[in-house]
Amino acid sequence: MKRRLFSLSVAAAAMAVSLPALAQTKWDLPAAYPATNFHTVNLTAFANDVDRATGGKLKITVHAGASLFKAPEIKRAVQGGQAQIGEILLAAYQNEWQMFGADGLPFLATSYADSMKLYKAQKPILEKKLAEQGMMLLYTVAWPPQGIYSKKPVTSAADLKGSKWRAYSPATARIAELVGAQPVTVQAAELSQALATGVVESNMTSGATGVDSKLYEHLKFYYDVQAWLPKNAIIMNKRAFDALDKATQDAVLKAGAEAETRGWAASQKVNTDTLAILKTNGMAVEPPSATLKADMQKVGETMVKEWLEKAGPEGQAMLDAYRK
Repeated sequence: MKRRLFSLSVAAAAMAVSLPALAQTKWDLPAAYPATNFHTVNLTAFANDVDRATGGKLKITVHAGASLFKAPEIKRAVQGGQAQIGEILLAAYQNEWQMFGADGLPFLATSYADSMKLYKAQKPILEKKLAEQGMMLLYTVAWPPQGIYSKKPVTSAADLKGSKWRAYSPATARIAELVGAQPVTVQAAELSQALATGVVESNMTSGATGVDSKLYEHLKFYYDVQAWLPKNAIIMNKRAFDALDKATQDAVLKAGAEAETRGWAASQKVNTDTLAILKTNGMAVEPPSATLKADMQKVGETMVKEWLEKAGPEGQAMLDAYRK
């Protein structure tokens, strides 16, 4: 009996020693967009890369389509530790801190090259702000350039007057005000329903969102004004990251860097592919008229000026760094 008890205690001790090696950490990653969206596909690849690199030690579950938290709730969830990592649209948080909205300013950065340049100017101050809030910036990926969707032809900003305009950020709401449209706040997950019920008649978004939400079923015109390229940011709770061992931390950072490179490349391909899909489904995809482009550029100039007044010296320093 004593020998049996001794054997059991030895086995239990051996199991206790091996438990840390078998311990698995689980993270939740809320995302606002459908599982088929290129951002979400990239997030899933990132999670799989981390799983492989850590030998299953860190498992990250991607919750697509705002299924865990709605888009406006994700930042607070990560900050408060309800989710260890999450994806947010930076421009949506401009009212909290003006610098979050820099990449949502019309006609400030209108190409992928300029968008990356703006990101590099933005990154140090984003990292500092998030650190103050107990978070870390892992990586960002730009959306394709934003264009105007409408039920009716639009040859100038005057044609948008009075239309029900979908707003997803302070900047898109301000655009509506400046062109005389009626801003209606609608998140990506609810856009299809808003269109079907007539809550939205026009909006400014990318070809990718146009395909995700099947905008061609309700809107007939897309004007490729290439106004700006907003960025999604993947943010982490600092305490959750610090609780990982060094090897796992390195795996997360490496997978994040690879996801950023892969995501920016995917965005450019998606831009071309989704505009083609819009055409195939009967949508008129056209460049803006000279008048419409000039009107929207005036809107952009007004908004950059307003933004600088609110952002102050910090905003001016960032713009100066971007424009060097």
